[in-house]
Amino acid sequence: MALQLGDIAPDFEADTTQGHIRFHEWLGNSWGVLFSHPKDFTPVCTTELGYMARIKPEFDKRGVKIIGLSVDPIDLHAKWADDIKETQGFAPNFPMIGDPALSIAKLYGMLPASTSGTSQGRTPADNQTVRNVFVIGPDKKIKLIMVYPMTTGRNFDEVLRVINSMQLTAKHRVATPVNWKAGEDVIIAGSVSDEEAKTIYPQGWKAPRPYIRIVPQPKGS
Repeated sequence: MALQLGDIAPDFEADTTQGHIRFHEWLGNSWGVLFSHPKDFTPVCTTELGYMARIKPEFDKRGVKIIGLSVDPIDLHAKWADDIKETQGFAPNFPMIGDPALSIAKLYGMLPASTSGTSQGRTPADNQTVRNVFVIGPDKKIKLIMVYPMTTGRNFDEVLRVINSMQLTAKHRVATPVNWKAGEDVIIAGSVSDEEAKTIYPQGWKAPRPYIRIVPQPKGS
């Protein structure tokens, strides 16, 4: 069964570039981003890892832990980190999971469960489906799944934007409209009746249609 939004993110133990972890224990009460790579020393992933390292302080500010995964052993990850630093200006400053047995890639549905063997001898094309971004909430449930092709670099600014929205909507009973950015107007959630909305938003709201109730982003969020 493929993982879906709302599923508990599968727990696992793994070696990483920052030591052995049990995933749920490592996450603790934080939000988390797990993003995967089909192979070490791949060009698009090299740019992604460097950029993620550069903007890691933005994730830190939001209480979000970052962890990468590549289906190669961690000793190769360490050598790859040197290339990433030299070509992108930043080396990974977050754990990188080694998955040479492909067990986590299969656990998360990124490779078929029937896949045999190890990472040795497999090409990036063999692992091209290992290009996922999972955002996981403090409740360990999967909040977002994004899957990119090998030839298209991921947009981690978009991941930050979505996290801004999810953290806001987890705290307040609102939704965010298309292309929303932090600080812009939001929509009162459909689960809030007009009567209840009047107590939450005594100043009222804009309603181009009865079901589209627009208010400023709640303060303190």
